[in-house]
Amino acid sequence: MKVYQSNEIKNIALIGSKGSGKTTLAEAMLYECGVIKRRGSIDAQNTVSDYFPVEKEYGYSVFSTVFYAEFNDKKLNVIDCPGSDDFVGGAITALTVTDTGVIVVDSQYGVEVGTQNIFRYAEKLEKPVIFAMNQLDGEKADFDNSMEQLREHFGNKVTVIQYPINAGPSFNAMIDVLLMKMYKWKPEGGVPEISDIPAEEMDKATELHQKLVEAAAENDESLMEKFFDQGKLTEDEMREGIRKGLITRDIFPVFCVSALKDMGVRRMMEFLGNVVPFVSDMPAPISDGGEEVKPDVNGPTSLYCFKTTVEPHIGEVIYFKVMSGSVSEGEDLVNTDRGSKERIAQMFCVCGQVRTKVDKLVAGDIGATVKLKDVKTGNTLNGKGCEYTFKELVKYPDPKFQRAIKPVVEAEAEKLSEILTRMHEEDPTWIIEQSKELKQTIVSGQGEFHLRTLKWRIENNDKINIEFHEPRIPYRETITKAARADYRHKKQSGGAGQFGEVHLIIEPYYEGMPAPESYKFGNQEYKMSVRDTQTIDLEWGGKLVVNNCIVGGAIDARFIPAIVKGLMDRMEQGPLTGSYARDVRVCIYDGKMHPVDSNEISFRLAGRNAFSEAFKNAGPKILEPIYDVEVLVPSDKMGDVMSDLQGRRAIIMGMSSEKGFEKITAKVPLKEMSNYSTSLSSITGGRSSFSMKYASYELVPSDVQEKLLKAYEETQKDE
Repeated sequence: MKVYQSNEIKNIALIGSKGSGKTTLAEAMLYECGVIKRRGSIDAQNTVSDYFPVEKEYGYSVFSTVFYAEFNDKKLNVIDCPGSDDFVGGAITALTVTDTGVIVVDSQYGVEVGTQNIFRYAEKLEKPVIFAMNQLDGEKADFDNSMEQLREHFGNKVTVIQYPINAGPSFNAMIDVLLMKMYKWKPEGGVPEISDIPAEEMDKATELHQKLVEAAAENDESLMEKFFDQGKLTEDEMREGIRKGLITRDIFPVFCVSALKDMGVRRMMEFLGNVVPFVSDMPAPISDGGEEVKPDVNGPTSLYCFKTTVEPHIGEVIYFKVMSGSVSEGEDLVNTDRGSKERIAQMFCVCGQVRTKVDKLVAGDIGATVKLKDVKTGNTLNGKGCEYTFKELVKYPDPKFQRAIKPVVEAEAEKLSEILTRMHEEDPTWIIEQSKELKQTIVSGQGEFHLRTLKWRIENNDKINIEFHEPRIPYRETITKAARADYRHKKQSGGAGQFGEVHLIIEPYYEGMPAPESYKFGNQEYKMSVRDTQTIDLEWGGKLVVNNCIVGGAIDARFIPAIVKGLMDRMEQGPLTGSYARDVRVCIYDGKMHPVDSNEISFRLAGRNAFSEAFKNAGPKILEPIYDVEVLVPSDKMGDVMSDLQGRRAIIMGMSSEKGFEKITAKVPLKEMSNYSTSLSSITGGRSSFSMKYASYELVPSDVQEKLLKAYEETQKDE
């Protein structure tokens, strides 16, 4: 294969909603470029893209698939992305390392939530967008309605390049208003017959052509002047105007295809080859150090490793983009993130699981390598003297589905931990946490399918049977009023004994509260004289403030740290449910010690038990984590979704319309979000999406607290 230069390379992400036909379109694109001799199908499980066993099992894309095509002396690197929101990480990564997004739309359903979500990511990354209106041969295909929805959601920048003459099962012809020609196919598709536009379509085609000319001219002053002077542009001038409009996101062209029958695909490929921006046309990415990294073949060598897979008989395959300079087979580079040296012993251009060896790749190109020692997704490999890193390049959404995971056979726990670490490196949207607080291994992802896929792979590829459980909720405990307690720890069993007595007062803590002066319990007043204050910022949020108010040497100062340790014992395992406690102020004001038997352990135990007793009398309350939840839902399902949220103790914060969908914002307890992604999908037929982010801790309702206390008592009895 020849070495393509930056101004000959185009990087494209194939994106869109689940079921829109991206994988089928990818097959047709590869066939039209001569990369494959025969198109595969999802039913036959022989497509270039979905080649992993889990994808064949479930019948949908789980991983993004990299492929390339040499077309008209240009190299097109294409990444076919999963459509399910559960696997959005692959699409976000692909959009980040490519320069143009082709959003595939199922013309039977128009704009779906997945279409909207992926467009939003493209918008955030400022990537050009082309719409491929697919499945025009479908029973319910409705081009006009789909176009109306595209404009409603994405504005008047949506511009028709092609329109079908007869969308539906009899679809076999379309008008191209850029070339002003009609394309017509035989029922089985394939090579079209290209002819003049029939008279009955000429008025419509001319009107759309004029709109396209205006849209193209708007992106270049010289073209605008020529358009005003002559009222028209040449085909090449229009292409140049469209290309500039794509770069600035001022035009979103719409193409017509039937991927299944390979209708319109070659014409779209011609547009991708001739019009969409080259790598060298696009704004340069920014490194973590704030430097603009241009795709300069003469610049320092820097590779960004954006994807890792583990493939049978090969091991780890690392996919990379050459950010700057060039890389040759046999070259030594440094992993800037890990400090290790790596040799690029073999280098490939990849088409699914087929790898073609190459000797050299230059800035902007995408390739793969194998047998690296210590390279993970997100790492940067640099040549001598180059310090670029790109850790911040890809930003993933917060996870929204969690499960506790454990092996069926306890002895396999360590092996499972290694597998989970590896799988996070393959897909960073799988978040693995060993929770000391919950005493569980928590795996978080984008949805139930996301975690179900992880389970399938572990059980089928790694042969470890695992179980998912609902994760425990990280409750917090606190108090609502002041309380006093004292406790004497005394133990005598021959020889030196144990003795320590602690008197203390606890109260709720808040920022800026004044120093304590006195407390009154019953008829007795306790005056405080603060000698020393210790403020402990708790790892889990909130504070513990300890005031040493002891006068007259009732407890020696050397025992105060032991008492504080006893308090922390109970802050780490609250008296109500064993959850972390927070926001408590303690005044240690009196006690007793023994000249021989007092020691640190005695005062630690006395402090712990005094604190427990006081805590239970201080109006103790359980706090639960509350999340900000945002739901995007079709208007016809609004009532059902609202009703479901209210059944989850949600507080609705607002509702608004957003381009054909309703947006609900609410505050919902984490406890109630456990199976929300599954329920929402069931209620709306998969047409909704949601995001959630931690907001705060709030008091649980009294009835919920009673249930939690009873449940904890039962577990204590069992133990």
